[in-house]
Amino acid sequence: MSHRVLIVEDSPTMRQLLNFALKQLRGLEVVEAHDGIDGLKKISRDHFDLALIDINMPLMDGLKLVKLIRSDPRCKDIPIAMITTEGAKEDRDRALHLGANEYLTKPVQQKEVLRVVRHLLKID
Repeated sequence: MSHRVLIVEDSPTMRQLLNFALKQLRGLEVVEAHDGIDGLKKISRDHFDLALIDINMPLMDGLKLVKLIRSDPRCKDIPIAMITTEGAKEDRDRALHLGANEYLTKPVQQKEVLRVVRHLLKID
């Protein structure tokens, strides 16, 4: 079974790191977006099974993106994992309140990324 994952992250290094981690899982097609606006374009134009979204990005931050995704009937049910340097409880609560399913704090460990992706995609 194949799953499409969208990575929305402004750091090329972080996108590469996430992409590398996801290559460990079979049947994942990974699409990258370099900021929130690019991510919104891709997610509203295409089908994705999961989105990994950074919070701190230029142009449109990840929280605004999550809010827009959740308000779009076509993609409101896509599982979302936030990835951020913001470890504060209020940041986490805000992201989850807006509709994120999981919250990962940078620096993310490959094992943790894979655990969250498997969980959200319901892969054994």
